Amino acid sequence: MEIYQGIILGILQGLTEFLPVSSSGHLVLGQIYFNITENSLIFDISVHMGTLLAIFIVYFKDIKGILKSLLYYAGTRNTSGHETNLALAAAIVVGSVPTAIIGFSLKKFEDVLFTSSLLVGTMLIVTGGLLWVSRRYYRIEKGEQLTISRAFIIGIVQGLAVIPGISRSGSTIATGLFTGLERKTAARFSFLLSIPAILGAQVISVKDLVESGGHIDPATIYGTIASFIVGLAALKLLLKLVNTGKFHLFAPYCWLAGILALVSNFI
Repeated sequence: MEIYQGIILGILQGLTEFLPVSSSGHLVLGQIYFNITENSLIFDISVHMGTLLAIFIVYFKDIKGILKSLLYYAGTRNTSGHETNLALAAAIVVGSVPTAIIGFSLKKFEDVLFTSSLLVGTMLIVTGGLLWVSRRYYRIEKGEQLTISRAFIIGIVQGLAVIPGISRSGSTIATGLFTGLERKTAARFSFLLSIPAILGAQVISVKDLVESGGHIDPATIYGTIASFIVGLAALKLLLKLVNTGKFHLFAPYCWLAGILALVSNFI
């Protein structure tokens, strides 16, 4: 992989990890476009860690609060004053269970999932549909509470988002809206829930990488830096769009990208 290709793919990852248009789908299409056939595992791990760092920065206060409450509870067995953070931590754990189960189940099909522009195109069109339907749920002035059952449902959807073309952020935020969550709460939980999922996936990938003897090249380093910088800007933009009720405006793009991917499959 050339350095300029790594930077372009890093920018693509940074934009699409948070904007509801499927990062995995765009990375697959980008690698197909550049005719990159060598093992890109180390690159995928690195650019995902770049965008994960962006989540840590934006949600640092929430993450710090959750960890502080967990440590307090572990030491005192007292929940007084920490109920909100502990409830959020429990929701993240519950939501992560179906994600892990579905993710492990689909891993055996990764050779097919991550090489098919036909699948990516179809799933992008599905993502566009979810985003468009979600516009009907913006008018909720006071959302429902984030319960364990809602967290579990969102976790199932996050697991299915392993399939390229299904946007993780788009599908989980939309599902949160469908279950009655307020826009800000749906977005916040979506990105906090992504942390263990991304970390878990990267830990497994690193194990595979070590066994394969992979190494980090300049293209990967520059791509990771690009994914972090662009991802940070994209995350802040998405949160602004969700809060102003413009989340569904990405639907036409998903439809167009999906149709182009389908057409390219037959050219």
